[in-house]
Amino acid sequence: MNVSGHRLSTTEIESALVSHPSVAEAAVVGAADETSGQAVVAFVILRGSAVDDPDIATTLRNHVGKEIGPIAKPKKILVVPELPKTRSGKIMRRLLKDIAEGREAGDASTLADSSVMTQIADSLNK
Repeated sequence: MNVSGHRLSTTEIESALVSHPSVAEAAVVGAADETSGQAVVAFVILRGSAVDDPDIATTLRNHVGKEIGPIAKPKKILVVPELPKTRSGKIMRRLLKDIAEGREAGDASTLADSSVMTQIADSLNK
């Protein structure tokens, strides 16, 4: 991703998020942003009691800032119940990017569980 002229690795940001004890799994995508070119948008699955923490997004943003640097802080952190994965277990970041940019999700026929996209949409509308 290219955020304000800085090259950032989605894997690096995902690793920083997962290093926090409240995060079970994370996926990061770059979404179009008028100010910085691309903005970091993170989708996270939380562990245990972290689901009830109203300040978890701020906590995770600060954690990424401490681990990598302030430029890598996600603009948005979306807590989701599940990530869209193929039958082989790969995360379908293309679908996550569609959601992050406010578009209708594309072809989801290769997902292992097609109901995941509905679960994500429902959790974001709450």
